[in-house]
Amino acid sequence: MSSADVKLQINGQAYTVNTEPRKLLSDVIREECGLTGTHVGCEHGVCGACTVLLDGRPARSCLVFAIQCEGMPITTIEAMAQDGKLTTLQQALHEEHGLQCGFCTPGILITLDSYLAENPHPSEDEIREALSGNLCRCTGYRNIIRAER
Repeated sequence: MSSADVKLQINGQAYTVNTEPRKLLSDVIREECGLTGTHVGCEHGVCGACTVLLDGRPARSCLVFAIQCEGMPITTIEAMAQDGKLTTLQQALHEEHGLQCGFCTPGILITLDSYLAENPHPSEDEIREALSGNLCRCTGYRNIIRAER
């Protein structure tokens, strides 16, 4: 299969990658751009570990081809902490022990950060609904929910 140059805008930085048109955004982000905070779990869009912001909205990067994202702003977990300082959300997860192995954490943070920007005072049920597309096998969600409250 032939490759093509794809111009991506990730975390405000321009990347031009030469890749096959069938290559997934998650793989290009990790392999071609070196941004390994985007995790790949199920590769079917079920677990949420690969969640990034595409044009400001949460999306599963394992379900979209990189070539489809040309010209769209893409935000990964690497853009959250500025100058090594944790965001309020990251700090709350840390303080409430809302993570264990950390594999799901980038997707959860991207999902919740976006959700909280639109709904800054959610109920516990609303938080659970917002997280319903992110699977965590370690925490049982209790401390993640507590961190958001």
